[in-house]
Amino acid sequence: MSEQNRRSRIEGAVLRRGDADYETARARALWNELKPDRYPDLIVRAACERDVQEVLKLAVSSGLRLAVRAGGHSWCGSPLRDGGVLLDLSGLNQWEIDADSATATVQPGVIGSRFAKELARRDLAFPAGHCPSVALGGYLLSGGLGWNSGLWGVGCASVLEITAVTADGEVLRCTEEEHPGLFWAARGAGPGFFAVVTGFRLRLRPRPTALAATSYVFPLTAVGPVADWATGAARELPANVEQSFLLAAENASGVPDGPWPEVVVVTATAFANSHTEAVDALRPLRSCPLSERPLSRRLDEPTSLSVLYDANLDLWPEKHRYAADTLWSHEGYASLLATLCDAVARAPSGKSFVLAPVSPVSREDELLRNMAFSVLGESYVVPYAVWTDPAHDDVNVHWLRDAMRAMEPFGTGHYIAEADLTADPSRARQSFTTADWQRLRSLRAEYDPQGLFFSYLSA
Repeated sequence: MSEQNRRSRIEGAVLRRGDADYETARARALWNELKPDRYPDLIVRAACERDVQEVLKLAVSSGLRLAVRAGGHSWCGSPLRDGGVLLDLSGLNQWEIDADSATATVQPGVIGSRFAKELARRDLAFPAGHCPSVALGGYLLSGGLGWNSGLWGVGCASVLEITAVTADGEVLRCTEEEHPGLFWAARGAGPGFFAVVTGFRLRLRPRPTALAATSYVFPLTAVGPVADWATGAARELPANVEQSFLLAAENASGVPDGPWPEVVVVTATAFANSHTEAVDALRPLRSCPLSERPLSRRLDEPTSLSVLYDANLDLWPEKHRYAADTLWSHEGYASLLATLCDAVARAPSGKSFVLAPVSPVSREDELLRNMAFSVLGESYVVPYAVWTDPAHDDVNVHWLRDAMRAMEPFGTGHYIAEADLTADPSRARQSFTTADWQRLRSLRAEYDPQGLFFSYLSA
């Protein structure tokens, strides 16, 4: 069958490089305004699940490799590759919720915040991503550090089943019992996954009906004692409290009661079923014994998931340019944040910040079994370079990489979802345990022996 005939069998839009709408589609492939100079030969926006099989056939018959995009939130632009086919799954955005069994089936283009809002109407919840515009497909494939993950686990721990289209065009139902290797890889392999997932069946949770938040804002110079106090308090917090540090420059969005000079913000959110329960969960943070007085303090304030999503829109505003990287470590937060506060103070953009979630994964070890997602340290940090002027691209990317080089002595690995896979050829490998990396390589050879799917950037 000719390429033209194969293209005619695809219901969705098919754009070849040079077509009038190609550059618009290429730019829309990434949410980040920083677009890498990488150009697919074809961009196809699937209109239905059958399109996925047709696109794979087209790629094979044309001798082209395949990259996949769901929501386009990859900071380093993993879906955009030179040559090949970019398969855009954002149009596959349907869901079915079964409240009786507390399960749902979702397509990869479903936006997490919209799904969460629909679940709330049924008194159900799911650990979707913190940024409201993130789609579930790439988020779940990469592991998924989302809301209330200290109690519920990473997002992929709640994936019960996937539907995957493999390199040979076969549609497989994958669970722990059926095609368990592919199921294992789909829960954490991220942008190097070697099939196309068109559906996820998810385990849902009862919706927490009362949320409350406590926050403190301190001068950045107090980061050492603040980190010691807050991490000590974290050991007394129950699993349903999500705590994080934010190191921010004076113009960063999302800082309570700003603007301030450079600050360290401690935030904790309790996901509970009554305000009394939430307040009790936050009790270890009720008093702060530090001699350094906080610039701002808010205790036990009622909140909601909608409010939290709005706050994160401020943290990651649209129409900005971003670069990010991640680090797992066994070092304590006091040492990690002391090193990073020097970087924040030198940031060329006042919008840049560092986020450090405390205990970002479930304390229940069984939730971390049978998945490619790897927890590689006790501490976790993510520096974000944020700016708007294209003329400042180089200086901001260099700032991020200088900050990460300063952190390397403390590092034990990276998180594949937000790691800068263009910074170092070993970044992808260092995002998994040695055994998991070897298993991923073996499974890729089994399911994609001809290398139809692009692997990790720089891998």
